[in-house]
Amino acid sequence: MVAVTGAATGVGRILVERLMSAVGSGDIAQVVAIDENRGDLDGPVWRVVDVCDPRLADRLDGVDVVVHTADDRSLETAPRRRRTHNTLSARTVLTAAAAQRVPRAILVTSTMVYGADPANAVPLPEDAPLVPESGAGLVSDFTEIEDLAALARRAHPGLSVTVVRPAPLVGPGLDTLLTRHFAAPRLLTVKGSAQEWQFCHVEDLADALRFVVVHRLDGKDGAVAVGCAGSLAQADAEEIAGLRSFEVPANLAFGATQRLHRLGITPAPAGELKFLVYPCVVDCATLREAGWRPSFDNEAALGALLESRTGRHALVGRNVGRKEVTVTAASAAGAAVAAIGTAATVRYLRKRRKG
Repeated sequence: MVAVTGAATGVGRILVERLMSAVGSGDIAQVVAIDENRGDLDGPVWRVVDVCDPRLADRLDGVDVVVHTADDRSLETAPRRRRTHNTLSARTVLTAAAAQRVPRAILVTSTMVYGADPANAVPLPEDAPLVPESGAGLVSDFTEIEDLAALARRAHPGLSVTVVRPAPLVGPGLDTLLTRHFAAPRLLTVKGSAQEWQFCHVEDLADALRFVVVHRLDGKDGAVAVGCAGSLAQADAEEIAGLRSFEVPANLAFGATQRLHRLGITPAPAGELKFLVYPCVVDCATLREAGWRPSFDNEAALGALLESRTGRHALVGRNVGRKEVTVTAASAAGAAVAAIGTAATVRYLRKRRKG
């Protein structure tokens, strides 16, 4: 019996659909869908509970594998609230699984835990060292979840914990720093660094999770990376997106972004800008060697990202209207403004917020 948290929406919902198609094949006997509200899928056994509630343990009765997809990756959620939900829900899932003697738990983080760096090999091996991240950003949430997984392996020897690390996600309805990056008038690049892009479509993540469950993949050191094969060069991404880039020195890009973040204008700290300008590409060896292949390549995944952003505009990681983009891009320093913001843009957006 396989349980999925966050089953009513997003990746969790897609995963439940994929798992239901395997029921009766001998691989999966039953699917338990867990969410705080009952979803619209017929077929799975629905068990309604808040994933942060200790009563989750009761809902895992008879479960052999629990897949936790009920995380919060929204840029609109206050960082402290998001961190509390993400770490508490992961801790609750692991504690509940151990209490009910569930043999296996699967968590989802991100390849961002490997860190983005101009010196990174392309691709990085799946068992490359992680780069710890602190602060209020989403990457540090993933770091804490990885730490919880490692602690659970030591504290609960009877519980196998696998962490699945997708490359930056794309797909319908997603609103992330990545999607906003490609909704800007220009693409920010850092002088002296060549970006290489790797994406993961949500459909591929759901299918990879199904594959990990059915084939009982543990990965190297309990981790499995998933993403499109290979990488997409910056020049190719620009051509597909129909956008030009604007190059700035690294100290200007990161310094300006951090100041804008402190002012509340950009939703992510400077540390997360690294993933938009420096490579973080992983070989995804465990899935590849087991015979799994993604349905999307990087070109198609970027196309899906661009389609989902149609009609939307962003500046310095902040969703804005067409008028703001037009005014900003037409200024004397239009390209720089579009990428990281100038003092004029800061004043303009602050007035908008107060108005």
